[in-house]
Amino acid sequence: MQVIAGTREFQIEEPTVVTIGKFDGRHKGHQKLLQRMLSLREQKGLKSAVFTFDMAPAGVVSGKAQAVISTNQERRNNMERMGIDYLVEYPFNREVAQMPPEEFVRQILTGQMRAKAIVAGTDCGFGHHRAGNAALLKKLAPEYGYEAVIIEKEQDGDRDISSTYIREQLDQGNITKANALLGEPYSIHGEVVHGNHIGAPLLGFPTANLVPPAEKYLPRFGVYASRVLLEGKYYGGVSNIGSKPTITGENPVGVETFILGLEPGVDLYGKNIEVQLLDFERPEQRFAGLEELKAQIELDKQYASEYFKKNPGWL
Repeated sequence: MQVIAGTREFQIEEPTVVTIGKFDGRHKGHQKLLQRMLSLREQKGLKSAVFTFDMAPAGVVSGKAQAVISTNQERRNNMERMGIDYLVEYPFNREVAQMPPEEFVRQILTGQMRAKAIVAGTDCGFGHHRAGNAALLKKLAPEYGYEAVIIEKEQDGDRDISSTYIREQLDQGNITKANALLGEPYSIHGEVVHGNHIGAPLLGFPTANLVPPAEKYLPRFGVYASRVLLEGKYYGGVSNIGSKPTITGENPVGVETFILGLEPGVDLYGKNIEVQLLDFERPEQRFAGLEELKAQIELDKQYASEYFKKNPGWL
């Protein structure tokens, strides 16, 4: 996959089928768009191209940072797994926000991206004040020589599946529902960093620590059964999301995971892993001391082991 980022000056030389959106979380609605794009790629002999912005436009317009379910790197990882040919992360600023919708179609989609087909949802919005919509895409198609393919929203009962809906479930710790809406497990990608160094020497077992970037939208703090992707292999795990209130000192919000079945002595520092949350066990809590914490972690490990015995398909 070719990633085009950090510049507005680019040109894709091959004809493409393009889909546009934020793709925050790559939920079932996003997957519906992406799968249709990939289908059209095969039918028409085009390259697949995803257009998105390098940051949430609402954050630039409002001046307030917007948290995201998927960071840019996580989105890249997900798109590459799907076999997307081009991912454009277009730099967004107030000048771009003023672009007229037809100019966006003419200059970027059909010009720089060479779109011969554009796949979008019924609720798509683009250009100044999001004045561009699905109707405009259809109207401009004959003039600019592309096919407009408009996809109905994916629903959960009578509610549209959206990033907002998923965030609500994450806030409640309802990870099984969030995963159902996503169509895949909620995940945190990152490089294993050094933590407090209390796992192996004091508690008797090593853990893998991730510190997500500030923009990462995290679920309710607590302990989850998790699945860990490490060097192409999945392991069971138990993960704590939070700030480790039992440990004295300043602790950044992070993800600490005990990986089940990992060979003793494996050095994880500096390695990239993906932690996927599968089931919520309990909220984060403060314990009286390390012995009480250690006893609870043993129960957490037992909980996770039982979870994977009941759900072996995850491994």
